Amino acid sequence: MSVLVYTETAKGKIKKSSLEAVNYGSRIATQLNTSVTAVIVGDADVAELGKAGAKKVLKLKNDKLTSLDGMYLTAAIEQAATAENATVIIFSHDFTGKEIAPRLAAKLKAGIVAGAVDNPTISGDALTVKKNVFSGKATAVYAINSAKKIISLLPNSFPVELTEGTAEVADFAVNLDAVNSPIKVKEVKKVTTELNLPDAELVVSAGRGLKGPENWGMVEELAKELGAATACSRPVADMHWRPHHEHVGQTGVAIRPNLYIAIGISGAIQHLAGVNGSKTIVVINSDKEAPFFKSADYGIVGDAFDIVPKLVAAVKNFKANHN
Repeated sequence: MSVLVYTETAKGKIKKSSLEAVNYGSRIATQLNTSVTAVIVGDADVAELGKAGAKKVLKLKNDKLTSLDGMYLTAAIEQAATAENATVIIFSHDFTGKEIAPRLAAKLKAGIVAGAVDNPTISGDALTVKKNVFSGKATAVYAINSAKKIISLLPNSFPVELTEGTAEVADFAVNLDAVNSPIKVKEVKKVTTELNLPDAELVVSAGRGLKGPENWGMVEELAKELGAATACSRPVADMHWRPHHEHVGQTGVAIRPNLYIAIGISGAIQHLAGVNGSKTIVVINSDKEAPFFKSADYGIVGDAFDIVPKLVAAVKNFKANHN
């Protein structure tokens, strides 16, 4: 019996969201008196997985796994879960987790909770998990009673805790000959941003209030000075002012940074659903009736073209006097 955690890499390093998932899995493993096995595709420095709580790391090996086909990855994780006799399987609630976890749940006849936000509790055969519902306006408690249980953890729900732990590392060859996938991957375009948006602790976002893509320079400058990732509202992505991977909201990326700065975004419920888990929200908008102000911790009513350059100057001045 073990807890299995699927982990991912970015630029040769373990993603922060994956370290959170391993931490989360280790809490469950402690309650079950078992250990965590992390699975990973590709080469990376896996030492942090041991520090996050994994006792074993399995490197999934098969050339087909490089195709980014979810059916192959689902089959590979299923084989690893069977070999490890895993009763609980953890994913990050990101693009991969949203694609793979439901497929795996169907294959294993496992109960699944997607987007968990709190520490789990175990009573008998039931594992109780909390998640946000109604676009983050309420919290629901789910009890998974099936023999096998799958949970995807919403990124940035917990701070990463690292110890001096180590993990045994081994290759795990998977057989994918029986997988008949109808998917053909023709091209892969990799995002080249400095910060992975779901993992970012600081995010500067903007909407149609910026009037056009030519005005995004001040947003990028503020983000650079803060060491933040950039994001946008859906209309901005739909109009191709910004790339779609920056779109945050109910139909985009769900984020939970420590600080979210929203510039020229009205705050429709679909947008709020993806960002209302942020620890601190700052809203800048010229419309004092903008719905976003009701959800903000701090609000500035004014023209973004006046306020943002002043914020940039203030951050630069602060850094110059505190370095």
